[in-house]
Amino acid sequence: MNRHARSVLIVLVAVLALVVAVSASGRSQTATRAQATPAVTNYLSYVHGKAGKANPKLSPVYVGWVNQQGGQVVIGAEATPGAQFAVKYINNELGGIGGHPLKLVTCFVQSAEEEGTTCGQKFVNNKSIKVIDEGAVATGIQSLYSTVHGAKPVIVGVATTPVDGVQKNAAIFFGDTTKILGPFGTYARDVLHAKTAALVYPNEAGITAGATSIANGLKAAGVKVTSVGYTPGQSDITGPLTAAGASSADMVVPYAAAGDCANQAKGLTQLGITNAKKIVSAPLCLNGQVIAALGDFPKWTYAIASSLFGDPTDKGMPAYMAVTKKYNMTKEAVDPWFIVSFSQLLTTARFLNQVGPTHLTSAAILKTAKAFTGPLALGAPSLKCGQFKDDPAVCNDRAQFFTYQGNHVFARASGWLQPPS
Repeated sequence: MNRHARSVLIVLVAVLALVVAVSASGRSQTATRAQATPAVTNYLSYVHGKAGKANPKLSPVYVGWVNQQGGQVVIGAEATPGAQFAVKYINNELGGIGGHPLKLVTCFVQSAEEEGTTCGQKFVNNKSIKVIDEGAVATGIQSLYSTVHGAKPVIVGVATTPVDGVQKNAAIFFGDTTKILGPFGTYARDVLHAKTAALVYPNEAGITAGATSIANGLKAAGVKVTSVGYTPGQSDITGPLTAAGASSADMVVPYAAAGDCANQAKGLTQLGITNAKKIVSAPLCLNGQVIAALGDFPKWTYAIASSLFGDPTDKGMPAYMAVTKKYNMTKEAVDPWFIVSFSQLLTTARFLNQVGPTHLTSAAILKTAKAFTGPLALGAPSLKCGQFKDDPAVCNDRAQFFTYQGNHVFARASGWLQPPS
């Protein structure tokens, strides 16, 4: 994968990476203020299932599953285990799909674009597969969609490339970066009451696109933003921060991949800018590489488009923590891709049950998916597929914000926010 593609991936998938920072022991804590938003608390009713095991004597209902894994670049290593766990749980306790066992037909892209074609052909040629679920895929995704050519719907948790959003036969339930970064403006206006913002970022393909999305969201909220780019890998960031007016700005947005985060954090500290509530970023810096450099994550505020593992203000979290603990999956459960794919397969099962195992058609599944308005399990409280003319597959543009207090403790800074209107 070339540097441009790799950078785009870093930006897009890291929007959800905040979850990974919470320890498996559930030590994360948040403010006691509860969310005033609907949440999924009962998975049985969510999937329209029937308590008990699926009947192994009935014919299986097949779902195609594609993920990028096995090569040098792995975006979501836990995406497949999360999907497989969801299927196991659905078959063991939620009655499968109308009593029929649910089964995944897997296909993996390692490193070549043509592997997307192979997976597309595998799914299209298997008449038993009526719907495809996509994990974390970038390489090969264009070929996959070209091969499927709209014949079967594709359910996506997080879109890792712009390719997914424009597809008419796809539904993306956790959103994409362009939409999820828009709420920075709403947070600045409604929570910080900011009038000015300083945005600094390395001039790197992918990073600059995300920075532009943040800047646009801030401007739409009426916040005056000064954006300053700098050379990737630059060790002294005090110059760009000063040029952006960070010392006097009401909000400071350091935006970079993990390799530049430590330098950004050091620059802010050198300038005496340490207010965690006004330093706001996507969770690109919540990475082991940053801990190695700083000893801990930067004490900033971060946006996230899914539930935060262990968040006591999230009414939907206890159900997830209970089922993962029951199956001894707590260690895996904190991973963002595990959370997303678990939700994704539950949601797909919901659509299959709504259509009915004996009436499944790709058209009926797509229609049902597009009509889903939420709340999304472990995700946004409401959805609207097709609301974006240029990205008809994107169903979510919400994010919530958490302030990191150190030692794996996060405090809720906002509920679910949408981009400023």
